[in-house]
Amino acid sequence: MDPWTSHDVPELPGRGVPLRLYDTARAAVAATGTPTMYVCGITPYDATHLGHAATMITFDLVNRVWRDNGHDVRYVQNVTDIDDPLLERAERDGEDWVVLAMRETALFREDMEALRIIPPAYYVGAVESIPRIAAAVVDLMEKGAAYRLDDGTGDVYFPISAAAGFGSESHYDRETMLALAAERGGDPGRAGKRDPLDPLLWRGARDGEPAWEGGPLGPGRPGWHVECAVIALRLLGDRIGVQGGGNDLIFPHHECSAAHAEVLTGTAPFAEHYAHAGMIGLAGEKMSKSRGNLVFVSRLRADGVDPMALRLALVAEHYRTDRQWTDDVLKTGQQRLARWREAAARGAGPDPGPVVAALRERLSDDLDTPGALAVVDGWAEATLSGTGDAPVGEVVAAVDALLGVRL
Repeated sequence: MDPWTSHDVPELPGRGVPLRLYDTARAAVAATGTPTMYVCGITPYDATHLGHAATMITFDLVNRVWRDNGHDVRYVQNVTDIDDPLLERAERDGEDWVVLAMRETALFREDMEALRIIPPAYYVGAVESIPRIAAAVVDLMEKGAAYRLDDGTGDVYFPISAAAGFGSESHYDRETMLALAAERGGDPGRAGKRDPLDPLLWRGARDGEPAWEGGPLGPGRPGWHVECAVIALRLLGDRIGVQGGGNDLIFPHHECSAAHAEVLTGTAPFAEHYAHAGMIGLAGEKMSKSRGNLVFVSRLRADGVDPMALRLALVAEHYRTDRQWTDDVLKTGQQRLARWREAAARGAGPDPGPVVAALRERLSDDLDTPGALAVVDGWAEATLSGTGDAPVGEVVAAVDALLGVRL
């Protein structure tokens, strides 16, 4: 599957500052190591909403800071182009699920390009990965880390008892895990499972549902968590630098993906960093399809909102913060963009060296975007007040390279 079109990223003089990033598993900020990253992508049953955009911008910033440090970044993102929510939406709307997935994936690409997200090196669909996923599930069965239900469905589950470190990524207690599993696509009440928390590896074929040959598994389709584990392992190796996504993926998705990967390879932990972006809310509630309160990037773009203002609005608060989207948040982003562009048009301003150094320092400190925006705000105000006679080009390039905002 092809990603979206890339854009030129300016190379800055001097040296970047090594990135320190919060790791959910360690509950601490720590230096990043291997510049490889897997970010969980969309299930394409609907358009890109602001929660998606905020998450993708977060890991785009990781990518940019790494690149500024001279790293050759290896970045993978998946598309869950077969899953229950996609099939449910297609059935509701009387549409072919393949057509729906293709259309919404294409729109996602357009939104990412407009937001100037550096595309992944590998953009991989679940459907194209099914043969490898099925082989991995067979491998788990041979290792004694998978079992088939005795109800004739052909469904295969992963026993969490097979993963010695299960729970070490999220650190949630069992009661919390059970509640989140029920809320986020799990089936803790399913009869016949050895443990209510055991996640699905392979769903046996059902009438009216798409299915693929699974060899010894029989026809069916893969579970969600094992999909990401297999794609990441194939393209990034037994251990990856950053496993990223929204904080609603901490459990069960990232916990279970890590468990699958660690049992498959014998290498733990699966990721050096588990990094999670906060949720975007509207009117005091999390944006979700069930609440019907999604704000779509494509709709804002169609209404004439500059994607650069949208990008600035979404990074005005720290990435790990659950935050609210309001008209005022967007207005502030638009005003900030206008002010920065006005300063850039002046042509001369303060010495760029300290500005670029401060911008690098703030972003290297767990992506401190509020601090980074304050640095550029200060430069813009000084420039507009007539301070300094240095060319503005280096600051403009740094804002582009590090924040992804074209002035």
